[in-house]
Amino acid sequence: MPIQQLLRTQWADYPRVHASGANFVVHLLTAPVFMAGTVAFFWGFCALSATLSLAGIAAMMAAVAAQGWGHKKETNPPAPFTSRSNALARIFFEQWVTFPRYVAYRAWWGRRT
Repeated sequence: MPIQQLLRTQWADYPRVHASGANFVVHLLTAPVFMAGTVAFFWGFCALSATLSLAGIAAMMAAVAAQGWGHKKETNPPAPFTSRSNALARIFFEQWVTFPRYVAYRAWWGRRT
Protein backbone atom coordinates (compact mmCIF):
# COMPACT_ATOMS: atom_id res chain seq x y z
CA MET A 1 0.00 0.00 0.00
CA PRO A 2 1.43 3.41 -0.90
CA ILE A 3 2.32 5.64 2.05
CA GLN A 4 -0.31 8.28 1.26
CA GLN A 5 -3.04 5.63 1.12
CA LEU A 6 -1.82 4.09 4.38
CA LEU A 7 -1.91 7.49 6.10
CA ARG A 8 -5.35 8.26 4.67
CA THR A 9 -6.70 4.89 5.84
CA GLN A 10 -5.18 5.29 9.32
CA TRP A 11 -6.61 8.78 9.69
CA ALA A 12 -10.09 7.79 8.53
CA ASP A 13 -10.22 4.82 10.91
CA TYR A 14 -8.46 6.43 13.88
CA PRO A 15 -11.44 7.70 15.91
CA ARG A 16 -13.23 4.35 15.51
CA VAL A 17 -10.32 2.21 16.75
CA HIS A 18 -9.14 4.72 19.39
CA ALA A 19 -12.45 5.55 21.08
CA SER A 20 -11.49 4.33 24.55
CA GLY A 21 -10.18 7.03 26.86
CA ALA A 22 -7.81 4.49 28.45
CA ASN A 23 -6.34 3.61 25.08
CA PHE A 24 -5.90 7.29 24.23
CA VAL A 25 -4.01 7.87 27.49
CA VAL A 26 -1.82 4.80 26.86
CA HIS A 27 -0.98 6.18 23.41
CA LEU A 28 -0.40 9.65 24.84
CA LEU A 29 2.17 8.24 27.28
CA THR A 30 3.83 5.72 24.99
CA ALA A 31 4.06 7.45 21.60
CA PRO A 32 6.85 9.73 22.93
CA VAL A 33 8.62 6.62 24.27
CA PHE A 34 8.42 5.06 20.82
CA MET A 35 9.76 8.25 19.23
CA ALA A 36 12.63 8.47 21.73
CA GLY A 37 13.38 4.81 21.07
CA THR A 38 13.48 5.42 17.33
CA VAL A 39 15.90 8.32 17.78
CA ALA A 40 18.03 6.28 20.20
CA PHE A 41 18.16 3.36 17.78
CA PHE A 42 19.37 5.47 14.86
CA TRP A 43 21.69 7.54 17.03
CA GLY A 44 23.21 4.35 18.40
CA PHE A 45 23.55 2.96 14.90
CA CYS A 46 25.35 6.09 13.69
CA ALA A 47 27.55 6.21 16.81
CA LEU A 48 28.27 2.48 16.53
CA SER A 49 26.75 1.96 19.98
CA ALA A 50 25.02 -1.40 20.22
CA THR A 51 23.86 -0.54 23.73
CA LEU A 52 22.06 2.62 22.64
CA SER A 53 20.55 0.89 19.62
CA LEU A 54 19.30 -2.01 21.74
CA ALA A 55 17.87 0.40 24.31
CA GLY A 56 16.04 2.16 21.49
CA ILE A 57 14.61 -1.12 20.22
CA ALA A 58 13.55 -2.05 23.76
CA ALA A 59 11.77 1.30 24.19
CA MET A 60 9.94 0.90 20.87
CA MET A 61 8.89 -2.65 21.74
CA ALA A 62 7.68 -1.63 25.20
CA ALA A 63 5.61 1.20 23.71
CA VAL A 64 4.05 -1.09 21.10
CA ALA A 65 3.30 -3.74 23.75
CA ALA A 66 1.58 -1.17 25.96
CA GLN A 67 -0.43 0.12 23.01
CA GLY A 68 -1.42 -3.45 22.16
CA TRP A 69 -2.80 -3.71 25.70
CA GLY A 70 -4.65 -0.43 25.16
CA HIS A 71 -6.17 -1.70 21.92
CA LYS A 72 -7.66 -4.65 23.83
CA LYS A 73 -9.81 -2.06 25.64
CA GLU A 74 -11.38 -1.01 22.34
CA THR A 75 -14.74 -2.18 21.03
CA ASN A 76 -13.41 -1.96 17.47
CA PRO A 77 -9.95 -3.44 17.01
CA PRO A 78 -7.67 -2.13 14.26
CA ALA A 79 -7.47 -4.07 11.01
CA PRO A 80 -5.09 -7.02 11.24
CA PHE A 81 -1.62 -6.64 9.78
CA THR A 82 -1.28 -8.20 6.34
CA SER A 83 2.49 -8.69 6.42
CA ARG A 84 5.59 -7.82 8.40
CA SER A 85 6.24 -4.77 6.24
CA ASN A 86 2.62 -3.68 6.67
CA ALA A 87 2.97 -3.99 10.45
CA LEU A 88 6.22 -2.00 10.54
CA ALA A 89 4.87 0.74 8.28
CA ARG A 90 1.57 1.06 10.13
CA ILE A 91 3.23 1.15 13.55
CA PHE A 92 5.91 3.64 12.48
CA PHE A 93 3.49 6.01 10.76
CA GLU A 94 0.95 5.80 13.58
CA GLN A 95 3.58 6.85 16.12
CA TRP A 96 5.27 9.56 14.08
CA VAL A 97 2.42 10.96 11.96
CA THR A 98 -1.13 9.83 12.66
CA PHE A 99 -1.21 9.94 16.47
CA PRO A 100 0.51 13.35 16.80
CA ARG A 101 -1.83 14.67 14.12
CA TYR A 102 -4.82 13.21 15.98
CA VAL A 103 -3.71 14.78 19.27
CA ALA A 104 -3.31 18.18 17.60
CA TYR A 105 -6.70 17.79 15.92
CA ARG A 106 -8.40 16.88 19.20
CA ALA A 107 -6.66 19.75 21.02
CA TRP A 108 -7.72 22.26 18.37
CA TRP A 109 -11.19 21.05 17.41
CA GLY A 110 -12.12 19.34 20.67
CA ARG A 111 -12.51 22.74 22.35
CA ARG A 112 -14.79 24.05 19.65
CA THR A 113 -17.25 21.17 19.41
